[in-house]
Amino acid sequence: MTHRPAVTSLVLLLTAATALAGCSGTSKDSAQTNAPAAGNSAAANPNAEIKKGLKITYLPKAVNNAYFTTAQKGADQAATALGSELKATGPSDASASSQVTYINTAAQQKQDALVLSANDANAVAPSLKTARGQGMKVVTFDSDAAADARDVFVNQATTQEIATIQVKMIVDATGGKGEIAILSATPNATNQNAWIEIMKTELAKPANSGLKLVDTVYGNDDDQTSFQKMQGLLQAHPDLKGVVSPTTVGIAAAARYLSTSEYKGKVALTGLGTPNLMRDYVKDGTVKSFALWDPTKLGYLATYAAAALASGQITGASGEKFKAGDLGEYTIGEKGEVVLGPPTEFTKDNVDQFQF
Repeated sequence: MTHRPAVTSLVLLLTAATALAGCSGTSKDSAQTNAPAAGNSAAANPNAEIKKGLKITYLPKAVNNAYFTTAQKGADQAATALGSELKATGPSDASASSQVTYINTAAQQKQDALVLSANDANAVAPSLKTARGQGMKVVTFDSDAAADARDVFVNQATTQEIATIQVKMIVDATGGKGEIAILSATPNATNQNAWIEIMKTELAKPANSGLKLVDTVYGNDDDQTSFQKMQGLLQAHPDLKGVVSPTTVGIAAAARYLSTSEYKGKVALTGLGTPNLMRDYVKDGTVKSFALWDPTKLGYLATYAAAALASGQITGASGEKFKAGDLGEYTIGEKGEVVLGPPTEFTKDNVDQFQF
């Protein structure tokens, strides 16, 4: 990437968003070992003008999710600046099978591009390949699809950065000692699974030997389910010292439970969340710190990438460059990946500086 936005202009940092969600048969390895996007036989023309009136579908993991609603604001801003028509749609549940229906509809409606956060990397791949074969460009953001089923993946931060900061925060919050657990989104969420694998590697290092990961549970990116899973973790593991929730829905639900329970101040909680959802919990001491990137900037960048693809400026090949409005110029990396920027850690001292 040629340009990385400053933290304040940025992207809320951590993953996450990813926060986030899934279906069947996806793993980190199955998503990452696919070949780079196929079908880009046409050469890129970096001097091509962005076409006016492009039709772009914005398809999040689930609608009515605060993280993706915020990302959509950025997508809307970009579409307005580009003179494009953005259509936001999607399932109410974080389901890959539900997303397939919307992907097929976008292709049938001859949308120029799709901006998608995938619930399952492989489950959505066949429909994406069919849509691309019909001429629709595909940009994934937040959570990737199989690499040969899309053109570009806009990542909020590197997988390593997102995983590492979460381990750092739980070490800080627990003093690096005791049993910890993970409250994730869905079992097949591409982004969460990748972060969790790296977190396990980080936790296995001698410097973190005082922490023991005893359980991983899934709240399905649903507020009430995540609330109940947090309650269940504390009941199942009476010696639990901390929980990492790499999903904005999960961490907010877990914080809500902790804030009025006997475990407040005794069990640490961290992960990926938005300042607006987590502000009260860091101020009242329920949570010491959490992280994220700015989802508004993520949606903005993904939409600019979609327009650049649909206009022929880029094809998704490594080394190609495109301009993303106020965010500046970006360079496409290996396997068609574009990285927004590093995550930001939020505490009671800086959380009021961010509004998303």
